Order: sequence, then structure tokens, then C-alpha cells
Amino acid sequence: MKKLLCTVALSLMLVNLNAQEKIQDTIKTQILDEVLVKSIRVDTDSPITHSNVDKEELAKTNLGQDIPVLLNYLPSVVTTSDAGAGIGYTYIRVRGSDASRVNITINGIPYNDSESQGTFWVNMPDFASSIENLQLQRGVGTSTNGSGSFGASLNILSDGVSDNAFSEIGIAGGSFNSQKYNVKFSTGLLNDHFEVSGRLSKITSDGYIDRASSDLKSYFLQGAFINDNTLIKALVFGGKEKTYQAWYGIDAETLENDRTYNPAGIYTDDDGNVKFYDNETDNYSQDHYQLFWNQKINNNWTTNLGLNYTYGRGYYEQYKEDEDFVFYNLEPIELGGEVINTTDLIRRRWLDNDFYVINANANYKKDNLEVSTGIFYSHYDGDHFGEVIWAKYASNSEIRDRYYEGNGKKNEFTVFAKATYKFKEKWSIYGDLQGRFLTYKTSGLTSDRVPLEVNEKYNFFNPKTGLSYELSNKNQLYVSYGKAHREPRRADFENGITKPEKLDDYELGWRFKAQKNTINTNIYFMNYKDQLVLTGAIDDTGAPLRATSGKSYRLGLEIDATFLIGDNFRILPNLALSSNKNLDFVSPIDGELVNLGTTNLSFSPNIVAGNKFEYEPITNLQLGLYTKYVGEQYMGNVDSDVSKLDAYFVNDFNVSYTIDNIPFLREIVVTGLVNNIFNIKYVSNGYYYTYDDTWTDPTTTTTIEGTGYYPQATINFLVGAAVKF
Repeated sequence: MKKLLCTVALSLMLVNLNAQEKIQDTIKTQILDEVLVKSIRVDTDSPITHSNVDKEELAKTNLGQDIPVLLNYLPSVVTTSDAGAGIGYTYIRVRGSDASRVNITINGIPYNDSESQGTFWVNMPDFASSIENLQLQRGVGTSTNGSGSFGASLNILSDGVSDNAFSEIGIAGGSFNSQKYNVKFSTGLLNDHFEVSGRLSKITSDGYIDRASSDLKSYFLQGAFINDNTLIKALVFGGKEKTYQAWYGIDAETLENDRTYNPAGIYTDDDGNVKFYDNETDNYSQDHYQLFWNQKINNNWTTNLGLNYTYGRGYYEQYKEDEDFVFYNLEPIELGGEVINTTDLIRRRWLDNDFYVINANANYKKDNLEVSTGIFYSHYDGDHFGEVIWAKYASNSEIRDRYYEGNGKKNEFTVFAKATYKFKEKWSIYGDLQGRFLTYKTSGLTSDRVPLEVNEKYNFFNPKTGLSYELSNKNQLYVSYGKAHREPRRADFENGITKPEKLDDYELGWRFKAQKNTINTNIYFMNYKDQLVLTGAIDDTGAPLRATSGKSYRLGLEIDATFLIGDNFRILPNLALSSNKNLDFVSPIDGELVNLGTTNLSFSPNIVAGNKFEYEPITNLQLGLYTKYVGEQYMGNVDSDVSKLDAYFVNDFNVSYTIDNIPFLREIVVTGLVNNIFNIKYVSNGYYYTYDDTWTDPTTTTTIEGTGYYPQATINFLVGAAVKF
């Protein structure tokens, strides 16, 4: 008996040691993995306002909708979708700043387009299924790669190395004929050193808006080598999208009577019948190639070297009526004694670009000191051109003749160093210095066939600092300051804007963390000079236009919390109250420039609130009620009542059930999501424009106002299952 007990005890000890080794190996892998984003991430107790989201949280609602929609319930976040249901073109605003001012990185590599500064998630559908975790820093945040953060930065870490082999098949579907299919796999660590993992996805949807269809495909493939001190990862990922255009919006009368109407592709045939061109679509492919070498030199030093190449190419296709020959370099023709100089035609506007990056970082940590430093270089080369693929009267044209061509080149070099030092047990000081140097050159014509010759250089110095103090084991105070600069984008140069934006960001925060409850509270003051604010108007591709505001600011209070009630119920509320103002704002009204004084910043609601009720009534069953309130907002900067978007309050219901103990399977996870459960008719985005008219009296100029709206879906649902082997 004694011998048996000794044998059992020894066996348990060996099992425990093996378990500990596996845990240590997993921790080691995670640490090496996260070196990828160490230089641009912040720790939990850092004096930077931020939110962290892991893959488990994303999976709760990941049924085909895009990343901005999945982040809708974070503090100060407002999201919208062209097609109305979160599939296709989707957008995120943080603290009132649009997506072009939210710095996005994937594994430390910039994702924002170098010229437009926009983030087009539709080019990487279902990427949420390949995310390990992400961090949203609000405000200036810490130094990051790419264009400066003027509202927030979103740092994404793709799938980590899996110790264990697995495979997974996912399927989902729902309203508007939305469907999602994906497969994932990992070999696990082979010979304790090698892993290969990947994903294939396909998402389709008809969209809530008429003809706002999406046909999206994507892939993710990763190979990794790991030993005690080294992690090498090679990644290839990307996507291909085809979406029917839905960026024109609708006017107020149409919103009231036919809110799903889509004017894109409309034309009149020879018999006077109104029709819609069936291929009025946006088509784009984007491939990313990344290579990373993470090295632990000793207990104090780690390094990371990253290389990236991104290849993007695509076009949007349009049917155009009665276009002038001259615009397309066509010669007038004579037909039946009649001179013809206009024609119906189909055109494509192309973008073909290459983006190269080299990124190197070194991290040092010993005792109370942590230092990170790095350099970053990128080169962007983008061709813009247009071609006619069909014309009713072709004149002297050949198929795919280019009627305009242009090019943009952007080079960027960044160097930074940041350090955190803890002293006197309760105090921690943070410092961050960044130099950013870039050149931007263009040549050729714009899509309007206007010459664009830009040759600009910008040198930016962006210091940041912060101080943290631990009041107790549960309470922490922090204060921070950050400066950021941001260069104009291509469309700004087309409108004659060359001044960079400047921002001074001040943050004061309090964090409370107990065993079951956490509270994060911060006050911010973002002081801008020459802020490029959205005018409310859009161009012919639905992209918002901007103007220099001069002086402006954003002042706000943000609160988010987690309250655990018992073992199976939790509440996660957040609230953002803000005042967002232009100072001495000047605008043309009735033919004259008028100083309007202090006005509200466009697309900046004073109240944004969210909440999650999550309940687990029985093991493996989770229920969630998610609520979102967005206060009224102006779509322009002149405080016109015409430009107001009404406040809205929407609720979603989420359910997830895990079936385990199934032969030959790890588990099956069944997920359901009902969006907008109370069937609210709401609008989350729109546009506002003005133009001067003199038709009533040639001596009098009158400013005419107009608006457009992007209605969002009424009640709709998605349901899916993930079968895990």
C-alpha cells in the first residue's frame, strides 16, 4: 500500500511538473510573441488611456461583421456602415476623430493607407478571426509607426503561436442573405520548435441598403520557429473584395419614404426607362507579406526586426451618362450629319500601390527601469489612373485607354526612445521622444484631370511624458502629456492644404481595481492647431472633405468599469461626456467669409455611452444584452440645424452555448446575435453641404444647404457555429 501511494504521488508530481513546463512554455511563447508590439503597446498601469480586447472577447460576436463594429462598445467609439449592417465598408470614430486620424498597426506595421490615411477593413474581411489581442489607446497615446494618432491608435497583434494542434470549421448566416464560412488550423509545435497555422474565409451579404452587396474573400497563413530565446514568424495574409457602391447616401425625403434606396448606378436607357447598372462596384485586392525575428538576448534585453511588403490594386467601376468627349481625350465624331461630342460610357478608376517597411526595436528591462527604442522606415509608391472600358460612341478611343494618370510617393523615417522608471515604490515616470521625418511627392493628374504637383517635406518632433502614483493596492492616479503632428493627405493637397496639424493632449486619470470590480476614469483636453476638420461634404467616391479649422479643442470625461455580481453576472458600463469646439471658425455664407466664433466640431457627439450585461445562467451558456447611446451631432462646423444627426439608442442581444464532451471533437460553439432588437430606425452617419446660388437675384448670393444620410439596419440577426477539432 505504501509503495502504491509513493507511486501515485510520484506520478502526480511528474504530471504537475509537465503541466508547469507547458505553462512556462506557453508564457515564454506569449512573451516572445508580444515583442512584436512591445514598442508601441503600454502596460496596464501605464499613464496612457487605453482599452485591451482579447480574442475570446472578439469571438462572442464575430459572425461576419467587421472590426469597427466588433469594437462598437468601447469607450468614446462610434461606428457606422455604408451597407447598413456591418458588412462591407465600415468605419470607426474615436473621440469624434474619423478613421483617417486613428492610427492602425498590425504587428507594429502601419495599416492606414499612406496617401488617404484611411483604413479599409473591407480589404481584409474576417481578420478578426486571426487576432490574438488588440489595444485601443485613446488620445495621442504612445509613439507608434505611421501617421500620428489624432483621436486614437489601434494596435493589433495577429494570432500567436499555438502549442497544440487544432482545426476549426465555422459557418454563420442571417439577415440580408449574409453568410460567412471559414476554416482554421494549426499544426501545434512540431518537435517543440515549428508551427504552421492558417485561415480561409468567405463572407457574402446583400446588405440592408438596396444592392449594397458584398463578396469578400480572405486568407491568413503563418509559419513560426521558436526556441528558448528566438521566435521567427513569416506571415502572408490579405483579401479580395467586391462591393456594390453604397457611398452616396440619400436625402431627407427619401430617408422618410424609402430608407433602403441606393442611387448608385442609376441611368436612363434609350427608351426612357430608369435602370441601375449591375456592376457599379468597388473591386480591390490587398496582400501583406511580413517577416519578424524576435530575439531574447538575455534576461534584460529583447529585440525585434520586422519586414513588410504590401501590394494593393483595384478599381471602382461606374456607368456615366452624357460625358463630354473632351474630358476623356476623345475627338468629336459626325454621325448622320450630326456632330456628337458626348457619350454614355463605363469607366474604371484604378489604384495600384506598393508599400515597403523595415522596423527594428530593442527593449531593455531591469529592476525598476524599462526602456524601448526603435527605428522605422517606409516607402510607398502609388499609381492612380482611369480607363474607359466601354462607350456608346467610342470615337478615336481604344479599350482601356487611360484618360488620366498620376503618381504619389511617400517616404517616412521615424526614430523613437521611451522609458518607464519606478521609484519610491509607488511612483512611476514615463518619457517618450519621437522624431518623424517624411517626404511626399506627386506627379501627373488627379481623377478630375487637374495637375497635382506636390513636393513637401515634414519634420516632426513628438515628445510625451507621464506620471503614475499608487495610492494603494487598489487605486492608481496618472497624468500624461503628449504632442503629435500629422501631415495632410492627398485629397487635402488637391484642395490646396499644405499645413500639418498639431495637437497637445493632456490626460488625467484614476484607476480602481479590486477582486471583482474595476473602474477607469479619465479627463482629457486635446488642444489643436490647424486641425483638419470634416466639412461634412463628400467627394464623388463618398470620401469626406476637410478644411483647416485654425484653433479647436476637445474636452472630455471618460468612465468605464466592470462589476462582477456573484459568480455568473457582470456589468460593463462606459460613458463619455465631451465638449468639442472650433474657436473663431470662419466659413463662407451668402458669398462672404463670416467669423462664426465658437462652433461645434463636426461628427463629435457630446454623449457616447455603452453597456454590456453578461449572464451565465448555466455552465457553457452565456447571454449578453449590449446597449449603445450616441447623442446628437452636427455634420458640419457652422451649427446649422439642417446639419444635425439625431441621437440614437440601440440594443443588441448575444447568446453563446458551448457543447463539449463530444466524441472526436473538442467542442461546438453555437453563437447568435440579434442586432437592434427594438427595431429602431436610426442614422449613424451622413453628409452636409452648402453652395452659393444667385438665381433669385443676380446681385444677391444665397447659401443653399443640403444633407445626405446613411441609414442603418433595423432589427436583424446572425447565427453561427464553430466546430473545433
